Amino acid sequence: MAELRVLIAGGGTGGHIIPALAVARELVAHHGAEVLFVGTARGMESRLVPQAGFPLHLVEVGQLKNVSLKTRLRTLSDLPRSILACKRLIREFMPDVVFGVGGYASGPAMAAALLLKVPTMAFEPNAMPGLANRLVGKRVQAAAVNFPSAVRWFRNAEVTGIPVRKEFFAIEAPASAALHLLIFGGSQGARIFNNHLPKIIAPLLDAVPGLTVLHQSGARHFEATQAAFAASGADPAHWKVSPFLDDMPARFAQANLVMARSGASTVAELAAAAKPALLVPFAAAADDHQKRNAEEMVNAGAALMLQEPDLEVSGRLLAALTGLLTSPERLMAMGAAARTQAHPDAAERIANLLLALAAGGR
Repeated sequence: MAELRVLIAGGGTGGHIIPALAVARELVAHHGAEVLFVGTARGMESRLVPQAGFPLHLVEVGQLKNVSLKTRLRTLSDLPRSILACKRLIREFMPDVVFGVGGYASGPAMAAALLLKVPTMAFEPNAMPGLANRLVGKRVQAAAVNFPSAVRWFRNAEVTGIPVRKEFFAIEAPASAALHLLIFGGSQGARIFNNHLPKIIAPLLDAVPGLTVLHQSGARHFEATQAAFAASGADPAHWKVSPFLDDMPARFAQANLVMARSGASTVAELAAAAKPALLVPFAAAADDHQKRNAEEMVNAGAALMLQEPDLEVSGRLLAALTGLLTSPERLMAMGAAARTQAHPDAAERIANLLLALAAGGR
């Protein structure tokens, strides 16, 4: 049996599970830990955790946020069963510490751990904690958060940041004198970006001589977005639409400015790469957490924020992008400000907190 056994609970989105996997790798590589994940079949953990070589135990947990009353009532009625299932799992696995990373399975697993008096730590990547973390925040023994504004929701919280791949920290300023804009809407793309960028691409290229644009559309909307760009009359040598982007550190490295959503992982990668950004929060994000994340970056001087309705106002998006891209000193200052929000040792710090909590529990 490993000297340290850690149960990592939660997932749902990449913003929860990707940092959790980074912490798991740190625990295994440097502390010889045995790690077990608990999640749901519909979350991204069902694919990413087995791919990373970690065992995953699935539990049935419904949604509570942004769903119908019927779904919410069914989830509440199923919750005791979910907590019982997590209690059985904890008794079988006997973890030294439970690490709740937010998402569907995090709530019942952390509740079960608290009932069984197992040391429990929460991870909160967003400026505004999700429902599961808000419910248990004052009951867990410790918490690792990304933004100082989230500290108040937890006991014994430390600002550790979000684990980000080391390649993002190695990015240097673009070597080319010509400006490059990266537009990134997440792995599925952002429909509002796909709708509005083709409308302004021609005047944007006219306003910023030599500019090139890489627009990630998502696979589902690639053909329509490509056709809209082509119909704009903008010089096709200066723009490219891609359904999906791999090697994001390389894409970030080429960019002088990034237009993106403001999910926690994206914001952390922008900070690590020291990239100035125009952030457009996803309006339907739970608890408006993307807006809170963007506000933190704006307050740090690292980003400019437009909200989705702003994109509907004629000329506002064009003015924002043009204003940034024609102000090299401002872009440089924003990039430097972004780097102040980065946490290169996040995975190590979180792992050490878990280790200390487990030792105290023993």
